Amino acid sequence: MIQVRKSAERGVTKIDWLDSKHSFSFGEYRDPAYVNWGPLRVINEDVVAPGAGFPTHPHRDMEIVTWVLSGELAHKDSTGTAETIRPGELQRMTAGTGIRHSEYNASSTTPVHLLQIWLHPAAANLRPGYEQKSFAGALDGNLRLVAAQDGRDNAITIHQDADIYAARLQPGQAASLPLRAGRVQWVQVARGTATLNGVALVQGDGAAVRGEASLEIAANDAAEVLVFDMVA
Repeated sequence: MIQVRKSAERGVTKIDWLDSKHSFSFGEYRDPAYVNWGPLRVINEDVVAPGAGFPTHPHRDMEIVTWVLSGELAHKDSTGTAETIRPGELQRMTAGTGIRHSEYNASSTTPVHLLQIWLHPAAANLRPGYEQKSFAGALDGNLRLVAAQDGRDNAITIHQDADIYAARLQPGQAASLPLRAGRVQWVQVARGTATLNGVALVQGDGAAVRGEASLEIAANDAAEVLVFDMVA
């Protein structure tokens, strides 16, 4: 089963400094058909104006993953971490017992375009934490594991039974992923257009997957794709 979450049907928050699209219910946007998929709770596609951003705010009991598509995002949190996230880098923040953080566009002239992703952790009241790694150069032409519960293959460690893969595919390139039975997947097209097991997807589309033996992703034009393989 592949159920497409069309880009144009996502929720929208648009204010003077932020253009945000919500694949799942978020804030004032509610869609009972899209509350979560397995432990995946939020995928927000955000474009933040130069010099603007989210002031310090709290989170609890959530794994928060940030993937920058273009520009740079400046992050600070209550653990003392202060980092800049760039394209090809993945950040994981464990909110656990409670964390406060801010996120601002690091540029005064160029927008920052990113995906912010929330997953429910496998356990509550974890110790707050942060991890960030660069995968630039390792994403071209293949699905690269960028986050996993066991941190294998030099991936980020995430506190949930969820493997996250990223790929950058050129026109005509394809990547495949064999799947284990009893799990669910979500495929998010961050840029470009592609087919997923023959199903056409455009930029901003997501696809909820269940019961497939493998994923076959083929790019029609230059595409950037995230794949989540998760406990059901």
